[in-house]
Amino acid sequence: MNRHKRRVAARKSQTVANGSGGHAPSALYEAALGHLQAGRHLDAQAYCQRALALDAGHADTLHLMGLLSLQAKQYAAAIDWIDRANRASPATDYLASLGTALEQQGLHEEALKAFDKAVQIRADDPDLWTRLANVLVRLQRRDHAILSFEQALKLDPRYWYAAYNYAFLLLQAERFEEALIKLNLCNAEKPDHAATLNGRGTALHRLNRFEEALSDNRRAHALDPANADICNDLGAALQKLGRHEEAIEWFDRALGLRPGFVWALNNKALTLAELHKFDEAFMLYRHVKQIEPENAGTDWNIALIQLLNGDFEAGWQGREARWRIPSHPGTAGYPKFSQPMWTGEENIEGKTILVCADEGLGDTIQFVRYAPMLKALGARVILLPQESLHPLLSGLPGVSQCLPNLSEGLPAFDFHCPITSLPLAFRTTLETIPVTASYLPTPTEDRRHVWADRLGHDGRLRVGLVWSGNPKHKNDRNRSIPLRMFSGILDTDAIFVSLQKDPRPDDTAVLRERTDIIDLSAHLTDFSETAALVSCLDLVITVDTSVAHLAGALGRPTWILLPQTPDWRWLLHRDDSPWYPTVRLFRQTETRDYASVLDQVKTELRKLVSAE
Repeated sequence: MNRHKRRVAARKSQTVANGSGGHAPSALYEAALGHLQAGRHLDAQAYCQRALALDAGHADTLHLMGLLSLQAKQYAAAIDWIDRANRASPATDYLASLGTALEQQGLHEEALKAFDKAVQIRADDPDLWTRLANVLVRLQRRDHAILSFEQALKLDPRYWYAAYNYAFLLLQAERFEEALIKLNLCNAEKPDHAATLNGRGTALHRLNRFEEALSDNRRAHALDPANADICNDLGAALQKLGRHEEAIEWFDRALGLRPGFVWALNNKALTLAELHKFDEAFMLYRHVKQIEPENAGTDWNIALIQLLNGDFEAGWQGREARWRIPSHPGTAGYPKFSQPMWTGEENIEGKTILVCADEGLGDTIQFVRYAPMLKALGARVILLPQESLHPLLSGLPGVSQCLPNLSEGLPAFDFHCPITSLPLAFRTTLETIPVTASYLPTPTEDRRHVWADRLGHDGRLRVGLVWSGNPKHKNDRNRSIPLRMFSGILDTDAIFVSLQKDPRPDDTAVLRERTDIIDLSAHLTDFSETAALVSCLDLVITVDTSVAHLAGALGRPTWILLPQTPDWRWLLHRDDSPWYPTVRLFRQTETRDYASVLDQVKTELRKLVSAE
């Protein structure tokens, strides 16, 4: 309320107090309103009571009594007063206030009905649509909330409150590009708002735009230095940028502001693991488990360290924590089956078992090796891989039936097993990994001939290249390499063949310039075609992607380029893989630089070419 309005309200209330304004309920109401607006709540309540003594059904006064109760956090009383006002004279303002009171009392369904009626009466009010959306968010009706936010912003595209709340709903829905657009709008309308900047940092972080995220996190921290969440997010951005020592400092700041901050403890432990300080990481994870014994994310992180260090017995069991993580990419889309999950304990002789993909393409290729072992136990095996792998795996030994998808339903089966749970079910140790030189179906001769003809027959070593993975992968920054860094390798006297699908714009430009790379990727329509091409190559040089698993599973010589702290399956301190006998590993050193890795690859490749 501005100074002029306060003076007017004070004059009105003083007039009634002096008796010169009459004693009609409306005049008493106006006086009460003036007292409320001037912050004199007891006076406002007294005038309301005088008005109601004259007219117990005076709607405005009943509503004002409700507002006074709301401000006093007497929500049950507020609901009663406002409901009486609404019955006396249904009006939008009353419905909105009723919705607010119901919401504060935790009666979200009833609040929804009140706001819904309000927007029907005044459909051009963006604030009502926003308040309706907020109730829908609390009721976890995300799709309807989105429609309400969009309606609010359609009525007022620059409505900051709607855009702000909508942005954070989009962040929760993992619609990061859209969230960023709305947060940019919020920032334009209200610059230097710490929560907006930190939200934008979150969106940029999830879009793998870590430098920009770090910049916004720093601005947010300057505005709100005592905010532990911002300190934690700053550390997380530095962690992704490989600046681990700095990241730890920020996690420690967050913990100084909020001791027992589980998210910061977990992030610090992850960073310590990246630095190979595993004992310190385990100590922090134990601390988290004391605070939150059921924290599944912590169990998952512990399991990954155990597997990375070769402790398969504990690691496989720990990985099952993923079923308790709702947002885990391997479990969120896993079908719900009424049949029991096979854990390795049940006798499956004469039974039908459905083996279903639950994580990435590389995981499916790596663990499909267990299918013949299931058959050896007397089971009939049905395989449900990712659809893009169906052509490759449809002829897999040990599999009775391979399904492309669920569109035509499932045949009868007795048990199901997620494909990445098979190592646990078979109690796999480092010594008992089922290893064969090649376990995937051999590409047909006619497909191999087609690819051989495309490559030509000049007798030089044929080398396939993959330099990047999915840009949306959370570890993409550490595993993908710009094609321009391969220039030293390309000077070797060999035939280089691109196996790269969907190259990034910068890499596409390099690919056009390098006429010494054969690019037939347009013909790689599925994994069976890629397998046929790989079978025609003498060597595959790749970063850690599904093609690395494909080449290894086909028994082709494969060199994999790894970050210093790789995915768990590649273990530590070795240049071979117990999973794939024909794979050789080239690892970053403590410098976390791929230049030295590629120099080593160039040296080894030249040796190989000379030997050929």
